[in-house]
Amino acid sequence: MTITQDDFALRADLAVEPCARVAVIGPSGAGKSTLLGAVAGFVPATQGRIIWAGKTISDQGPAARPISVLFQDNNLFPHLSAFDNVALGLRPSLRLSVAERAQVTAALARVGLEGFGARRPAQLSGGQQSRVALARVVLQGKPLVLLDEPFSALGPALKVEMLQLVADICAETGATLLMVTHDISDARAVAEQTILVADGMAEGPFDTAHLLDNPPAALRAYLG
Repeated sequence: MTITQDDFALRADLAVEPCARVAVIGPSGAGKSTLLGAVAGFVPATQGRIIWAGKTISDQGPAARPISVLFQDNNLFPHLSAFDNVALGLRPSLRLSVAERAQVTAALARVGLEGFGARRPAQLSGGQQSRVALARVVLQGKPLVLLDEPFSALGPALKVEMLQLVADICAETGATLLMVTHDISDARAVAEQTILVADGMAEGPFDTAHLLDNPPAALRAYLG
């Protein structure tokens, strides 16, 4: 696959195993978020295909792809309650059946927000807002979860807690995780494998520990 934007080009020819937890690392501006955007369908690939479970998804719009995305800003609507923000992942109309309302309540409970459904984002801490966004991912139940540094604004301890919660949920559901991060410790803690994005190429996945203990030149320059 090739992604071209003005004078920027990124090439990728790689495969990720189902249920894997994979970090995406590399220098700033190398194209990590662009790679995730292409997988999610927000960034068009100029050449090549994206295949999931044996089927080409490159021609599908973002909503049709088997993917949930956690963005840096959590993508919450400030005028909606936590319950309704989560429910959007199930029914954009917010017209829920009794069973669907129970699903939303269960998703909030799974991320530690039982009893918080009536609160709006402004009434929640940063960590709680991240949990609302994660509850929406839980509810969607998609087999591929993409993280574009959604917890970067949180403190170190809370960020580790949230990343571990994501990893636990993916393990429970069998979802595959692709996680963009600038923090090498995140990759070591959560991802068994790592894709390196540098010099116009996305390569891997590599064993995380081996890659970070024996970094190639491009990664050594990034790590300093």
